Amino acid sequence: MQITMLKTKLHRAHVTHVELEYEGSCAIDGDLLDASGIREYEQIEIYDVTNGERFTTYAIRAEAGSGIISINGAAAHKASVADVVIICAYVGLDQKELASFKPKLIYLNENNEITHTRNTIPVQVA
Repeated sequence: MQITMLKTKLHRAHVTHVELEYEGSCAIDGDLLDASGIREYEQIEIYDVTNGERFTTYAIRAEAGSGIISINGAAAHKASVADVVIICAYVGLDQKELASFKPKLIYLNENNEITHTRNTIPVQVA
């Protein structure tokens, strides 16, 4: 049996471009792709914190060090420049793999620069 787990997330990325006429996808700064382990053309989920939209697309590489997070094609209707988004990728794991698995959690500032990383989310308290 496979269980779908969060593989990685880019937390609180800021949308820098919205390109309706660009071939679909989400362009992500190459340095962020490398740090997160998201592969070019991998399916990703995008959760727009600003407007509540949630949508699926795939990642493409943007210029390394550019800070680009560009929502392209049809998905461009679901986001605006400066929106705060969470970009996630998931993986299917079997029971053996689950025992040692930890996700990559990457936290970004308003310039889409990495501020810190973790592999756990703190327990939510009342």
